[in-house]
Amino acid sequence: MLWGLIGLVVIAWLFGFIFDVVGNLIHLLLFVAVILFLVNLFRGRSRG
Repeated sequence: MLWGLIGLVVIAWLFGFIFDVVGNLIHLLLFVAVILFLVNLFRGRSRG
């Protein structure tokens, strides 16, 4: 599910970059998605 959300945010970011639609919001969402991905990655490693 996390990979799906990352994919959607990247696609939305590309559309925002190409068509200049809600650019700042898309960049903010991309930043949040990257942070969540890193948190999830490190939490998964610490459990093992």
